[in-house]
Amino acid sequence: MDPAINIDFPYHFDHSGRTAAPDYDDHVRDLIEQLLFTSPGERVNRPDFGSGLLQMVFAPNSPEVAAALQFTLQAALQRYLGDVIGVSALEVTAIDSTLTVDLSYVVLATGEARTDSFSRSAP
Repeated sequence: MDPAINIDFPYHFDHSGRTAAPDYDDHVRDLIEQLLFTSPGERVNRPDFGSGLLQMVFAPNSPEVAAALQFTLQAALQRYLGDVIGVSALEVTAIDSTLTVDLSYVVLATGEARTDSFSRSAP
């Protein structure tokens, strides 16, 4: 948990003009956000990284689509962040053109239980 390698997302400078570095628990939230909102194929050196969540903003809403997306997100979180977090609960909701992911998890290194909500709307 060396704070020198944790870079805040999105990238910005802190009040002293240096690269902003979050505490470890906030860094983990940033990692989750990057995984959720990166489309597979977007990263050149990790083409399978991501969740495909943004592609679903334009998909028709249905319980089946939400269930499939929830399963996909659970698998992506386990694959890429399984050594960092333990997922307690995951819920995906789609209302109009807004997707919301409610995630309860435990940061394994610190033992802190957290609940975060992530959402994106169609442009």
